[in-house]
Amino acid sequence: MSETSGDLGATWRRAGGIAGAAVGVLAAGAAAGVAVERLTVGRGMRKKARLALDASGPYGSLRGMPGRAVADDGTEIYYEADEVEPDGNGSRKRRLFGRKAPAPVTVVFSHGYCLNQDSWHFQRAALRGVVRTVHWDQRSHGRSERGRAQVAGQPVSIDQLGRDLKAVIDAAAPEGPLVLVGHSMGGMTVMALGEQFPEVVRERVVGVAFVGTSCGKLGEVNFGLPVAGVNAVRRVLPGVLKALGSQAELVEKGRRATADLFAGLIKRYSFGSRDVDPAVARFAERLIEGTPIDVVAEFYPAFTEHDKADALQIFAEVPVLVLAGDRDLVTPSSHSEEIAELLPEAELVIVPDGGHLVMLEHPEAVMDRIADLLARVGAVP
Repeated sequence: MSETSGDLGATWRRAGGIAGAAVGVLAAGAAAGVAVERLTVGRGMRKKARLALDASGPYGSLRGMPGRAVADDGTEIYYEADEVEPDGNGSRKRRLFGRKAPAPVTVVFSHGYCLNQDSWHFQRAALRGVVRTVHWDQRSHGRSERGRAQVAGQPVSIDQLGRDLKAVIDAAAPEGPLVLVGHSMGGMTVMALGEQFPEVVRERVVGVAFVGTSCGKLGEVNFGLPVAGVNAVRRVLPGVLKALGSQAELVEKGRRATADLFAGLIKRYSFGSRDVDPAVARFAERLIEGTPIDVVAEFYPAFTEHDKADALQIFAEVPVLVLAGDRDLVTPSSHSEEIAELLPEAELVIVPDGGHLVMLEHPEAVMDRIADLLARVGAVP
């Protein structure tokens, strides 16, 4: 073995040792389920099942008209627009008295951490042809370019994500009313947009939906762990992620080798009910597995610094939906309740047996409430 290989191996062992401490605490509950599964289902059979689900599952297959926005640091942000159906004459632009009709309402969906625009699959399917929608991939996620500022060594901030959303709006929906829908990190992105561009909210935003998100105090979340466990995770996790992010290639190999364990972790922290459709659970795995470990590492510190409680007041004059699962371990429903307290006119909905990915786990409940919001603001009949 060369000296370089030896150094890499030592680094990997050190990172792996640290990671074992943190992941071991997080995985305690999930590992038990994985162990039982191994007693009853062979690894080969599980692999075949995953391949079958990947090949046949329709989730994440919806595509729209592609486009790219350019962020203020030059990063190219990928988005897709789903237009409304043509009218009876085959024209998308009806004219009134010789003038073009007002621009339609556009619903802009912002996804969460370690996901991409496909996480809104069910809501996207329900709204196709009914209302104009825009789905985009946050920087360094999905089909968007890796953040150029981050490549240059600058940390990610929620404020940067808010400016990215403004770039997407300017490119994909430069005119007309807007409804902004954000899940988790996407909800924080909407808050950052409002804080930095209040004129956009005042002049164009007619409705907002905050799904499974938070306006701050994320450093106090216990992830469903006992006090000793959560304190251990908080103490070592930042260093773990930094170490793992510096050895991305080796870590990705490790993630593949421990896919069963991580599948259990993803299920535990994504869903609140036990009877989740296996195809949906596998879809969530694919979304999260698709986020490189160095991206996971560079985004994580931004959440402990996130504080947009004061910024919420910009949304006080528009209809707001605040929705969360009652078993969300990542952004607990108490955080949604706090948002609703700061926006007393908002509609608060807590979905029973709902986890962090409530829009995938209980798509009908989420879509019903979003549809009500769109009807209230006149975006749909």
